[in-house]
Amino acid sequence: MAQPDPTTGLSQADVAAKIAAGEHNEPLKPLTRSIGQIIAGNTFTLFNAVNLALGALIFTTGSYRNLLFLGVAIINTAIGTFQEIRAKRQIDHLSILAATPVTVRRAGHDQQIPQEGIVRDDILQLRRGVQVPVDGEVVAGPGLEADESPLTGEANAIAKPIGSTVLSGSFIVAGSASVHVTKIGSETFAAGLALEAKAEKAAPSQLLNTINRIIQVLTWVLIPLGLALFTVSMVRRGNYNRAILTTSAAVIGMIPEGLVLLTNVALAVSARHLAAKKVLVRALPAIEALARVDVICLDKTGTITSGELRVAAVQPEPGHTEAAVAQAAAAVVAALNDDNETARAIKAHGSTPPSLVATATMPFSSARKWSGASFGNGQTYIMGAPEFTFGAQLTAAQQRAIAQATGAGYRVLAVGTAPSLALPLHDLTMLGLILIADTVRPTAKATFAFFGTQDVALKVISGDNPITVANVAKQAGLPGAERAIDMTTVAPDADFAALAERYTVFGRVTPAQKKQLISGLQARDHTVAMTGDGVNDVLALRQSDCSIAMATGSEAAKSISDFVLLDSNFAAMTGVLNEGRRVINNIERVASLFLVKTIFSVVLTAIFVFLPFDYPIVPINLTPVSALMVAVPGFLLTLEPNFQRVTGRFLQKVMTIAAPAAVAIIGYTMVLTAFEAVFHWSFAVTSTMVVLLIAVIEWHVLFIVARPFNRYKLAMLVALLGAVFCLFFLVGRPFSLANLWRWPLLLVYGPLVASTPVVYAFLQEFLGKRILARIRWRT
Repeated sequence: MAQPDPTTGLSQADVAAKIAAGEHNEPLKPLTRSIGQIIAGNTFTLFNAVNLALGALIFTTGSYRNLLFLGVAIINTAIGTFQEIRAKRQIDHLSILAATPVTVRRAGHDQQIPQEGIVRDDILQLRRGVQVPVDGEVVAGPGLEADESPLTGEANAIAKPIGSTVLSGSFIVAGSASVHVTKIGSETFAAGLALEAKAEKAAPSQLLNTINRIIQVLTWVLIPLGLALFTVSMVRRGNYNRAILTTSAAVIGMIPEGLVLLTNVALAVSARHLAAKKVLVRALPAIEALARVDVICLDKTGTITSGELRVAAVQPEPGHTEAAVAQAAAAVVAALNDDNETARAIKAHGSTPPSLVATATMPFSSARKWSGASFGNGQTYIMGAPEFTFGAQLTAAQQRAIAQATGAGYRVLAVGTAPSLALPLHDLTMLGLILIADTVRPTAKATFAFFGTQDVALKVISGDNPITVANVAKQAGLPGAERAIDMTTVAPDADFAALAERYTVFGRVTPAQKKQLISGLQARDHTVAMTGDGVNDVLALRQSDCSIAMATGSEAAKSISDFVLLDSNFAAMTGVLNEGRRVINNIERVASLFLVKTIFSVVLTAIFVFLPFDYPIVPINLTPVSALMVAVPGFLLTLEPNFQRVTGRFLQKVMTIAAPAAVAIIGYTMVLTAFEAVFHWSFAVTSTMVVLLIAVIEWHVLFIVARPFNRYKLAMLVALLGAVFCLFFLVGRPFSLANLWRWPLLLVYGPLVASTPVVYAFLQEFLGKRILARIRWRT
């Protein structure tokens, strides 16, 4: 239909037809999974299905103590579900538009309706103080000024004459107008940002991805192996209970479910440590992501500087006074009713004469880069960036003064007079320059120096003048701060990857360019963190591998970020980086303890399919050994300080330690199985000695991964040896362990235990260091 008359708007019949046609402002549907879907998704997994099936089969044997392994699966599922529900609630709370009623003109009358009731072609009545709910075009009214900083980052009012577009999410700061609704629902500008902001972002965890990939592969391997082992056991022995228990032990041993649990618990502990340092962690895997970051993109304000602006100096032109320049600037700010940081600094420095009453105003425009006002005394003042206001009229002396101030890190505003606000401006007279300063944070220099020692590059991305930003960065000691570029000179199809590598400081950057710069760095195989505090940063925050928001920033930025700095102090990031490195380095170190069992379980299961013997372990045998020699020390070691840069190569590190141990266990198991045939041992005796050798070799692995030693680690190693002795020689019966206080058995397991240091050392040297360490493992 044709554009409705702004004085009458749509009729009720028109509105009904629009609603019937689906042209009403439907709220965005939640893009996260429902709580039911989250619970189902974390519960009904192949991993849990295997564990549940094994638990059901073990239950039929009546050996209920062998069901203890299910505890790990239950806890792991609960942690995953809790974290996803927590993240869902935070993401769903993201709201760029306030859900307040709006005023529309229908059938010649103004009425208030909920935002969902807006239809296409409605005539909105917008006034100062309201947030624009949909996109539209100004069609009538004396004049409108909008603050689009939540969307674009531009902190000044922008004039919206008849025919101009107003964007959803912006605020009306002056005037009133009738606006024709052109876009609704998911078509609007704010909805586009919200869709990208709300879309669930998979936290990039290389470590968890590698572990999960191992589990996925093993899950498909263990099913045929488990069925084959059970079938062979039933055919040869016909003992259902024995076949179920031994097969279950083999299958359970193949899956390193304890490693997933330990990783989640360790990350949760780190989140608590960071909370004590005033850092909120919204996504646990993000701790790992930040530990791997090698580039951090940050804004000048709030990171390098405090964000509290002040007038550092007023430089009047000959024939004018500092007071006159300051009063002229204050008059423009008062006339426009600006309330941004720059305006507050000018207000604090100069006062507006009470006799000045504005008769006309020209709000700031990102295209013009200046604002102005005419007053009842016949004066017209303008204020803005010197190169945009006076341009070619600047004298050589003025250009030198501006360059000197900009080089010192000041933001420079030129204040002058004009005959009127009519465009283009002419016959301008400069009154003087106002130098705006932003205080460099006391911690900035030390923070940047720390990241420099950690091989983390810093890039400053700002909407300010690049020369000003570069000089502020130099004051803070940022390496490479002299490599600056004005992004207004960059074409849309430029090579952003090359630009991001070449320069350190980026000025006059648009929100779209922020995202392109981060994407360019990622294209060069960098892991990128991004700090932001406004809705205009949302796209860049989403693009980054790790997003960081200040607590003083917008709700949109905080809702979408992985970390929120509760005291808005970028220096806290040093603690976050160290915390992430500690967890990831230690998890990579202790993963060997868990994967030893996985490797030997897979190989032994395949071997015992073809041997006329039972698989020599039942689940309850391994439960205390896994707890004593793997779970407990593994958790304690993840709390150790370890702040080296994360280098990756997870599988290579793990396999060089775990594989030799697994081979040793396989060898000793085959020897003991042969002795069972020779000495006619019972199944309990064989399984007890096999598990004893597993415990001893796991202790050797622990001895390696615990280095470098300190008194606490040495005490832990000694205590664990004592616990193993008590388990096998004092309290073994509840775990189906046979009595080892027999000389004939001691003459067998004694020499075997004594030989383990030499055997493992030999395998570690030749298999681990000389063969496996040279393989390029894909992680």
